[in-house]
Amino acid sequence: MRLSPLAPALFASLLASLLSAAPSAAQDRYAMLPPANVPASSGGPARPILAWVDFCNRYERECVVDPSEPEMIKLTPAVWKLINEVNLAVNKEVSSVTDLEHWGVVDRWDFAVDGLGDCEDFQLLKRKRLRQAGLPQRAMLMTVVLDENNEGHAVLMIRTDRGDFVLDNKRNGVLPWQQTNYLFIKRESQMQTGWVTLHPAQSVTATAAK
Repeated sequence: MRLSPLAPALFASLLASLLSAAPSAAQDRYAMLPPANVPASSGGPARPILAWVDFCNRYERECVVDPSEPEMIKLTPAVWKLINEVNLAVNKEVSSVTDLEHWGVVDRWDFAVDGLGDCEDFQLLKRKRLRQAGLPQRAMLMTVVLDENNEGHAVLMIRTDRGDFVLDNKRNGVLPWQQTNYLFIKRESQMQTGWVTLHPAQSVTATAAK
């Protein structure tokens, strides 16, 4: 079929308009903040995970609670965009492997800087990047849950003025904690170095290794 002389010009014009529209579409992706949710409530002290204790001995800065930092983050479109982009970037960069495959031990907490890690390694790297971007560590808590297979799993809970949201290596979307379908067990304390319960009727002894 022979194209008319106008066809190439029309195609070029349409392509240019689509390309120019792409950046604004990406910018609008996080323009609308998520609905507010009821934040998770904590209980009394909980037993720390032994691998977390070892991690704190190696990276003391990562476990110090600074009471001068805010307990919650003011969630603006820019902050929401940052949280989502860091969650997605780390999920894409890191390949999931067990600690036994990676380190030769059953459980080890560390940063997934070599592109390999299990659940807690993903979340520790996300928190480090978000802290470097200016978010307060006191509002970003490592959290242990029971997942859909009733197995121990680690996520990062972000506490905001619109409720608590979860960063997870099992999904790229950042969700309100109630929509994850996880059973929340315990998280890092915001008052001191340590952990607090999130579900008073249950405790988890399984290794967070997914």
